[in-house]
Amino acid sequence: MEQPPRKNVISVITISLVVGIVGLTTVAGRPRFSGYATVDMLQLLASGMCFGIAFVGIVRSFRNSSIR
Repeated sequence: MEQPPRKNVISVITISLVVGIVGLTTVAGRPRFSGYATVDMLQLLASGMCFGIAFVGIVRSFRNSSIR
């Protein structure tokens, strides 16, 4: 199994970070953002990370099955 080139990995990480930061600053700029509890925000962040990990796993499994 081949590993993706390092440049592609770095560009994917960079794009993901930029999109995440833009989304977070958009939500943080809304007036009702201050009404959210810290625990709720942490739960949302953790859920998003879990969904992201699951999505990456699904994509990798489809990519690996199509190579075989």
